[in-house]
Amino acid sequence: MVKASLRTKSVGTKVSDAEYAALEARARAENLTLSEWVRAQLLEPSAGELVGEVLLAEVLALRALFLNLRPLPDHDLPSEEEVRAEKARVDATKMQRARERLAAQKKANEAGR
Repeated sequence: MVKASLRTKSVGTKVSDAEYAALEARARAENLTLSEWVRAQLLEPSAGELVGEVLLAEVLALRALFLNLRPLPDHDLPSEEEVRAEKARVDATKMQRARERLAAQKKANEAGR
């Protein structure tokens, strides 16, 4: 059995009575304690990060489709079957490619500090 890591550090902030009530209501709506809800909010990727990842994945997929399916001189346009097959291939790897690209950028940014 894997032993859960002990939580020994604390993160805090001051809020008004109204803000505290709003936070409690959000936690209750998800059947969590306030501490559990706040921890989840702090540790989960933000919606903006997820949207950025999805957008990057789509741009990379479109770029791959364009490069792999563009007609070359003296060649026919790809068939519908070829386009669908290439789209399926690109779709299967687009999120992983986006994550790899973001991780590489993060590593480069950290190295440049």
